[in-house]
Amino acid sequence: MRGARGWAARIAQSLLDAFGVITGFYYSRKYAGIVRRLGVRHQTTGDPADAGLVIIQIDGLAYDHLVQAMERGCLPHIKVMLEGGEVALSKWRCGLPSSTPAVQAGIMFGDNDNVPAFRWYDKAQGTSVVCKLPGVAPALQTRLSRGKRGILTGGSSYVNIFDGDASRSLFTLSALEPRRLFEGVQGLGFVGLFLLNPFRALRVIYLAVKEYITDGVQRLTLWVRGRSRLPVLGLFPFLRICSNVILREIVTFVVLVDIYRGVPAIYATYYGYDEVAHHFGVNSLPARQALRDIDHCIGQVERLRRANLSRPYALYLLGDHGLTPAQPFTERYGRSLGQYVADCVGSQVSLHEHAGGERQHLLYTQFLVDELKAIELNLPRTAGRVSRRIRLLVERRVALNRSELSKWDILRRCDVVVKNSGSLAHVYFNIARHRMDLSEVSAAFPGLVVELLGHEGIWLAVAREGRQCLIMAQDGILTLDAEGRPGMEGANPLRRLPEPWLGAEQLCRIASFSQSGDLILLGSYDPKEDLVVCFESQCASHGGLGGAQDYPFIMYPRHLEWDLAQVRNSCDLYGLFARERGFASDEQGRELENPHECQV
Repeated sequence: MRGARGWAARIAQSLLDAFGVITGFYYSRKYAGIVRRLGVRHQTTGDPADAGLVIIQIDGLAYDHLVQAMERGCLPHIKVMLEGGEVALSKWRCGLPSSTPAVQAGIMFGDNDNVPAFRWYDKAQGTSVVCKLPGVAPALQTRLSRGKRGILTGGSSYVNIFDGDASRSLFTLSALEPRRLFEGVQGLGFVGLFLLNPFRALRVIYLAVKEYITDGVQRLTLWVRGRSRLPVLGLFPFLRICSNVILREIVTFVVLVDIYRGVPAIYATYYGYDEVAHHFGVNSLPARQALRDIDHCIGQVERLRRANLSRPYALYLLGDHGLTPAQPFTERYGRSLGQYVADCVGSQVSLHEHAGGERQHLLYTQFLVDELKAIELNLPRTAGRVSRRIRLLVERRVALNRSELSKWDILRRCDVVVKNSGSLAHVYFNIARHRMDLSEVSAAFPGLVVELLGHEGIWLAVAREGRQCLIMAQDGILTLDAEGRPGMEGANPLRRLPEPWLGAEQLCRIASFSQSGDLILLGSYDPKEDLVVCFESQCASHGGLGGAQDYPFIMYPRHLEWDLAQVRNSCDLYGLFARERGFASDEQGRELENPHECQV
């Protein structure tokens, strides 16, 4: 019996080896042709024997929701990877603000100081800052990367806020000289690319049609039930196809090409889950379908990685933050947070409130329009007419041009500025150009803080007083001095969090930022209902504290034996990734510090 099993095992291994040889030969021939058509070369940076790294970010996916999705069968490829035993799955703390710009800055450069939210206001300059508007990300990266070596040095960045010092950046906001994927394809080379990938092209067409129909059915169903926050008709279905299908498939394609080329470091982001979960909820059918599609793409990357065509690769999967089920403040209380703040001030004020409105899908679509321009320029004149007509139709459909992008957030002078980012809001009072202490705010607006905390939709108000940080709730105040020593009056305002000390540390940190608001407000969080009140129109929210938004996931090679229990902020991951890249510096080689000493 044992002999028969041994023979069966050897035969199975031989078949697997033969399959590996055949697939390796197929992939080599296929991607060699693709690389020639695209006009790119094999990567020569570093020793091909050194392991490269591929980091795939599933935007907005929390650890708990990843586990739930695997149990429901939505992530079969990821589940197989885990069952294989070569990778480890862990929960980690992304820090505050729990938003993509802060997290990616921390991972790529080890620094996310003075990034207080997704959107904020510069009182000294009288200007509004939104991370995904043109010109903002390059300026942020220039500041955050000083003296730091990005983890993508010599590598590639795809669909990110920052490029991590990558040599090749596509669909990345911080890239000062963005490149086009198809700019090197000449003449009828596009036909060759299509013939090399006919199934991928047909798959994109099928998925686009399916996505459009699915979106219409889902939104009509929710609209009939009175639960939809989106119109039944409009641009969103078309833009959802661009970001959720076309851009996802292009990113998967270029990651596969880069693995064949031997690029030493690759960081790509899939935004589809985050986008649909914001609109439909974390456990909705659209969110589960988005995860299935992303899992399929990850399966393709894993298969090519295992083929070892150019160099060995380590694959990392991570969420930059999670999402907590949410109910909008406006929907629940009949007016926005900014309107409530203005009412509390009690005098005639000019209010500027910002909550969304960047039209993120349009930014993704603009990337695709640029690619159509590149195709148009390289095609023969006759074929170029077709590409030009398609591009003009796309531009007309989204009514977008670059001059409009620069005008989205022109800020008029006003007395009160409220910047909402999920369940976190920064409130600025323009009666002073400097960052105001709590005593100054209270002197100018007596009773304001008490009235704000009396509202059931507002959980915390955070302010500075000299070098002290005050975290206030309706029934208690936590004060931390410059050395982190706590003082408590009444009940602990952070007692509903699983790690109150971490919440205190993170709140005091962003309160110390010069760009933070005179007051920082957080929406109410109910741990029993697992529900947060957010200040935007969303079914699921992130940016603040409470629930799954604070705890994303990470999958990494098990042999690394990373101790992620001490990670308190995305900056702590920088040293771990930099060490795998072989970077040598005191900052990159440092050990993680012990958790905050104060026991709150």
